[in-house]
Amino acid sequence: MNLPEINTSLFKRLRFILVQTSRAGNIGGVARAMKTMGFSELVLVNPRFPDALQDAEAVAFASGAQDILAGARIVGSMAEALEGCNFAAAVSARLREFSPPVLAPRALATQLAGDAGLNGALIFGNERFGLPNEIVEQCNVLINIPANPAYSSLNLSQAAQVLAYECRVAALGDAQAASDIGFHGEAAGLAQIEGMYEHLERALVAIDFLDAAQPKKLMPRLKRLFSRTQLETEEVNILRGIARQILAKAKP
Repeated sequence: MNLPEINTSLFKRLRFILVQTSRAGNIGGVARAMKTMGFSELVLVNPRFPDALQDAEAVAFASGAQDILAGARIVGSMAEALEGCNFAAAVSARLREFSPPVLAPRALATQLAGDAGLNGALIFGNERFGLPNEIVEQCNVLINIPANPAYSSLNLSQAAQVLAYECRVAALGDAQAASDIGFHGEAAGLAQIEGMYEHLERALVAIDFLDAAQPKKLMPRLKRLFSRTQLETEEVNILRGIARQILAKAKP
């Protein structure tokens, strides 16, 4: 599936930055969240334990996203982490008195996907302390995930998953993102569908379910029902197979 460059480019333009992460499992969880949504650039700023990317817990929680860990970088400052970025978004459940404009994840994702000139960074803080004010104040926007006000605390990897998902949908578009889900066969042609209706009508007449002399509105209602399903060729063939068996069994 070939998508326009302006849509796919967000997957190369967006960086996930974790600041002073305390749990190796959360690093692995973020890597997994990123990979499931098609993102790959991960940067750690001063993680609070050695060998953060090789830690057994990180590898276990990555669960197949070890390539994201292998390609990640560890840096010693935000300046290094943001090198090459021209747009930074701080992710925080805590609003600040002096902060950049506050956006919801969907609004941020729309902005990033719509401007191919933005090389963005999503910045996530420490699990316990979050992001310090000095980092938040350096960012272009503050991202606040709408959640239950009585309990708005999201796990680090869960927050990353929410942002990654919204960015994926914005990059691909709602229709394209939905088309990636599940199996989709070849859409049936109008002639195939009309042939199925004729076949089905004969079968219903054969078993006295439909009175050919007084059909009323049964067939139009069936057509309306099937039109909502967006029939595929194989599904039309299945229905015609059912009609064929009904006619065979109905023979005197």
